[in-house]
Amino acid sequence: MSLDWFRDVVICVLGLVVAGVLIFIAVLSYSLYHRARFILDSVKVTVRAIQEIFSYVGEVAKPLIQVVALIRGIRQGVSSISKFFEKEEGGKNG
Repeated sequence: MSLDWFRDVVICVLGLVVAGVLIFIAVLSYSLYHRARFILDSVKVTVRAIQEIFSYVGEVAKPLIQVVALIRGIRQGVSSISKFFEKEEGGKNG
């Protein structure tokens, strides 16, 4: 056995090991991609459901907000008008 034969064996063994590692990395990458895609699809479905909920809540809350704003405006208007009719305490006589 010469050194050339040993070198050739080492190159062949390392080639097989590198090929095995590359195949392992490819399978692992595909597995992670498949799981990540499943998780992303699940997240998309959840986000759509949340968007629908917020859309519905927005449709329900919009009239309520308008009513509250109207009541608040009326209240401020009554408060402003009542200030004109209040008697001032104190003044010249007291």
